[in-house]
Amino acid sequence: RHLRKRSINAERSIREEVNILIISSETAHFFSRTALMYVYMGHMRYEDTKPYADDFWQKNGIDLRRGRVERIDPAAKLLHFAEGEAEPYDVLILACGSLPNRLQGLAGQDLEGVQGLYSYQDLESLEARSPQINTAVVVGGGLIGVELAEMLLSRGKKVYFLVREEGYWSNVLPKEEAEMVSAHLRAHGVELRLQSELAEIIPDSSGREIAAVLTKAGERIDCQFLGLTAGVSPNIAWLRGTEGLDLNRGILVDEYLRTSIEDIWAVGDCVELRKPAEGRRPIEAIWYTGRMMGEVAAHNIAAEHNLVRGTLPYDAGIWFNSAKFFDIEYQTYGYVPAAGQVDEKVDSIFWKDEKGERSIRIVYERSENAPVLGFNVLGIRYRQEVCQKWIREKASLHSVLQELSLANFDVEFSKEYENNLRAVYTQKTGKKVESTKLRGLSAAWAWLRGKT
Repeated sequence: RHLRKRSINAERSIREEVNILIISSETAHFFSRTALMYVYMGHMRYEDTKPYADDFWQKNGIDLRRGRVERIDPAAKLLHFAEGEAEPYDVLILACGSLPNRLQGLAGQDLEGVQGLYSYQDLESLEARSPQINTAVVVGGGLIGVELAEMLLSRGKKVYFLVREEGYWSNVLPKEEAEMVSAHLRAHGVELRLQSELAEIIPDSSGREIAAVLTKAGERIDCQFLGLTAGVSPNIAWLRGTEGLDLNRGILVDEYLRTSIEDIWAVGDCVELRKPAEGRRPIEAIWYTGRMMGEVAAHNIAAEHNLVRGTLPYDAGIWFNSAKFFDIEYQTYGYVPAAGQVDEKVDSIFWKDEKGERSIRIVYERSENAPVLGFNVLGIRYRQEVCQKWIREKASLHSVLQELSLANFDVEFSKEYENNLRAVYTQKTGKKVESTKLRGLSAAWAWLRGKT
């Protein structure tokens, strides 16, 4: 239904043994959805967002069909298209992704100039609308919201950003990091309105296009564009009524990614795990979990058809995520409580530079050995493998601080800030930590292999 990276990884893994058909109504070929913003900003062409050349599919025996599946008949193993045709299948992988959330009870969301930013069609409609836009309003304090704000600013538009929380993305970021990003957005020209909610969308005299918005605080903002970026939800409305298919907020799957119907599997944003791992959510709309699900589902489908040996349970591993807020890179690994989230079992040490452009946070358990639980890094790049090894092995905070230079990704070209964090630790605990002096890529890989 929607061509997503998680389905592509599934098909690549089993294509040598079976006939593969990929169905998408969005585009003719698979592309990187996270790169859409760079097309609008002029950094890339659409052709540059496609990881595979257009002839890749035919060369690898994969058939592509442009169309929209509206209904599944599991008993007959048929897919019914909007055009009235039907397609048989032996095994079906549902990789139908997400849809942007709509704001409940708010009229005007179907006006021209009101949209989200998720699909290629969203990019096309934004491009077509852009000549009319002088002022834009973006609603929703997540990653897509800040990307949309940056896109519009790159075209010289005035951008108001309405965030209902006390700080940008403060339901995910700790208070200090949320304040850093909020200040950075304002420094780049974003009219950031914190603790501000949309009350009304006002149409123009024709009743067809947006003319302004009104906030719950009574502020009227005249605008020609409203970006709705209040998160996404699994794209499963079209599946409701499918006999035998268990749905909740998403498509319910077991630990092997099987649905409740034989020979139907599901991967990616549309999936809801019946038994998620401890500390993980049942629905995770993250690119890398979709990629992993595609590989696991492909292996298990092949195993059930005796093409490979043994099934594999899906294991998302240690949580991580990354993003970019204008000029500030962001990485997080493991468990980092958000602003306002009280957890008496954990503590953290935090350092930021004077300009508020770089910070390091290490979260650890309040116990004798103080095992490290998570990392938050802004404006500095840390090695994922190193941080995850510390978390997985429950390394003590003291030992991590000794070896912290191993995590520094770009030691040849960027300044190190690990001593700054060690100084914070000494000030907080009265204990001094000496660096092991291990640094650089070769040292990091040797350490990861246990051969320091």
